[in-house]
Formats: sequence, C-alpha cells, structure tokens
Amino acid sequence: MKSKNLIICDAEEDYAKALAAFFLRKKEMMLQVQVCSSIEHAAFLGEKLRADILLVSPEYAPEVRQKIDAEKVILLSDGNMHGEYQELPVLYKYQPGEKLLNSIIRECAEIFEAGVVRGVCGNRQQKIIGVFSPVHRIGKTAYALRLGEDLAESENVLYMNLEIYAGLGGHFEQNSQTLADVIYYAGQEKGNLGLMLTTLVCHRGNLDYLQPVPVSEDIKGIRGTEWGELANKILEQSIYDTLVLDIGDFIPELYKLLKCCTELHMLILEDEYSRAKVLQFEQEMHLLGQEDILKKIIRKGGNA
Repeated sequence: MKSKNLIICDAEEDYAKALAAFFLRKKEMMLQVQVCSSIEHAAFLGEKLRADILLVSPEYAPEVRQKIDAEKVILLSDGNMHGEYQELPVLYKYQPGEKLLNSIIRECAEIFEAGVVRGVCGNRQQKIIGVFSPVHRIGKTAYALRLGEDLAESENVLYMNLEIYAGLGGHFEQNSQTLADVIYYAGQEKGNLGLMLTTLVCHRGNLDYLQPVPVSEDIKGIRGTEWGELANKILEQSIYDTLVLDIGDFIPELYKLLKCCTELHMLILEDEYSRAKVLQFEQEMHLLGQEDILKKIIRKGGNA
C-alpha cells in the first residue's frame, strides 16, 4: 500500500517539527511527513513530490500553493484570520495534537479512506495474549503493561484493560475518549476501525494503549464472546500484531474470551488461599469442558 505525502509549511519551524514528530508517532498511518519553513524550501519540495495533504500558515499560503501541488490544502491559523481564503478549511494550530488530527481526518476523509491506514498483511503472525488471575491484588495490571512494553520493542502492540475499575489516574492518564468509544464504533455497520484507533490510542514508549472505560456499568454486560469479536476485529482492521488484554473476572461467560487468547498469562502466589482460588478456577474449566484453556496457561509469579 502506497504511503501518503503530508507537507507542513509554517514560519514557526519548531512548531512544524513538533507537529511532524507527532504525526510520525502515529504508526497506524502511512504518512511521509515533510517540513518546510521557507518559500525556497517549498519550491524545492514541489519539484520532488506532489502533496496529498498540505498544512500551511496563511502568510505562506499564496506563494506555497503556487510551488506545491496538493490534493488537499488546510490552513493552520494562529487565531488571527480575517475572512480571507474562505475557500479553504481553517484549523486552529495550537489546539491539542489529538484534536488537530481528528479535524484533519474529517477534512481529508476521502484521502484516508483511500488507504492511508495500514492494512492487514496475510503473512503477519498475530496473537492475543490474555493476562488473568483468579487471585486479586497480585500486580496483574503492572505485569500486563510491562509485558506489552517489552513486546512493543519489536512489534506493534495494543494494550486493552477489560477491568471494571482499571484505576484511571494511576497507570492511566484520564482522557475524554476511551475504550467505550471503540466498543461503540466497532458496533457500527460502516467505518474504518483502524483509522478510528489512530485518534484514540495513547502511548507508553512504543506501547499503544486505550484508555479504560471510566464507568463500570458501561461494560458489565459485555460478554466474553463480544470481547473476543472486538479483539479479532481490531487485529483484522489495524496494524497491530499483538493485543495484550488485561482481563477482569467479572466478565459474563469469561471462558469464551479466554478461548480466544493465543496464550494466557496467569499470575499466582504460593499461599494457601491463592492456591485454593487457582484450583477452583481449574476445576471450573474442567466442569465446562474447557481443558484447552488450561493448556494455554503460562504461570507467572505475582507481585513481582
């Protein structure tokens, strides 16, 4: 799939470089980003390539548009526009990066739908790693995040917390858009889930993660089958090779989600009560005829 060219032309060179770096961190988007801070540089770039998207400050717009051929031109305003260039979309340049990206995606929907988001390669080895334990207060979330960070050094990894109380403000910064938005969007008939994820994921180094659902009632009724379907849809429609699912034990028909996992990391402790909880879980899987789940378990020491 061919990447798209995005050119940022702004008199504030540091701003343009920071914005370019932000776009380049969006691994889901196949963008080649160029920065120019002078008319001369714009003329040079215009000779070398055609821009799919040109982001340009108003003071540069007349001359830059003569130098660079672009499918879509968007003005980056500092708030001092006076009605000129009414034929062009105008975005406020100093808004948060995620909001600016959302606006750009809306303005350039036809370009993004044409394939800017990486598709699924048939040769990719994809996997769903579940992190689960019937024992509580064992360091499960910290372990799942470390596992995701380690894997993300060499592959595209998305972490999702499926607990009813994930601890917003602890491991996770609070954000207006969360896993709840992904659940809603994935249930719609139309739309590009991979593209939508580019506007929602947060980052811990190389690891991408989704903000957990802030209201427990919003996810208590989601069954194991539905979580499994969502996980597989994300793998099918996004760049991610691996999903790390931090799984709570409240999920109705939990075993159906565990069946979807390629491997299952179970944190354990060696005290009497912890062993009793693990034994009860294993007996339940036997009663449900789910011995295949037990074969996926990789035991890990808790609170490490």
